[in-house]
Amino acid sequence: MRSYVIGDIHGQLELLKAAHERIAEDDAAHGGGGQIIHVGDLIDRGPDSRGVVDHLMRGQAEGRNWVVLKGNHDRFLPRFANTPEWVDPGLASGRHWIDHANLGAAQTLASYGIGTEGRSHADIHTDLMRAVPEAHLQWLDGLPLWHLIPQALIVHAGIRPGIPLTQQAEHDLVWIRQGFLDDATDHGILVVHGHTVVEQVTHFGNRLAVDTGAAYDGPLSAVVFDDSGIHVLSDEGRLPVHHVSPPR
Repeated sequence: MRSYVIGDIHGQLELLKAAHERIAEDDAAHGGGGQIIHVGDLIDRGPDSRGVVDHLMRGQAEGRNWVVLKGNHDRFLPRFANTPEWVDPGLASGRHWIDHANLGAAQTLASYGIGTEGRSHADIHTDLMRAVPEAHLQWLDGLPLWHLIPQALIVHAGIRPGIPLTQQAEHDLVWIRQGFLDDATDHGILVVHGHTVVEQVTHFGNRLAVDTGAAYDGPLSAVVFDDSGIHVLSDEGRLPVHHVSPPR
């Protein structure tokens, strides 16, 4: 099976559509039938989180072979709807999603027509419950945490080394950095992840990092896995993946 993996989207609908177009061209050129896996962080920071969710939900409803995984940012909106004062334990500051200028809550809520400046959490929550479709909240909340293909395990942030996949904690799967990024363990399968920005798609031996900073005006990368190996898709076609030595 040919599989394509798309990095962290962060509300960048036009970049997502362009990535899907590159994939469609490559897939057609190689016989069709490929699947697309999105590593999560669909929302926040970029200008059109609502559009991204609509686009992905519509594609799945139309029967496209799209897998969409849950990132840490994808928990914020549905958790705020269900438990307004919930604070993600992954936030070292201990502050609410809305109270972080750099997490992207304001941009996500604005894409649904909700203003945040100078407003209380309660007032924002009231508007959210009126403006955000329940189907969006349920879809985001129900996204899977990982996906296996023959060549790799795909997950948003990474895994806790040495823990069986079925026993991995959601917190680690969507938040982990320390203990995973600095670990050279052979996990038994290549782990493909986003969450931590790299300048270019990079193979570290035991993991492949695919978040190239779409949230910060960087590109949205797409990678293809098939019998010929692993390649990055560009407007000029397939490119080799950058390799570096894993940490020791």
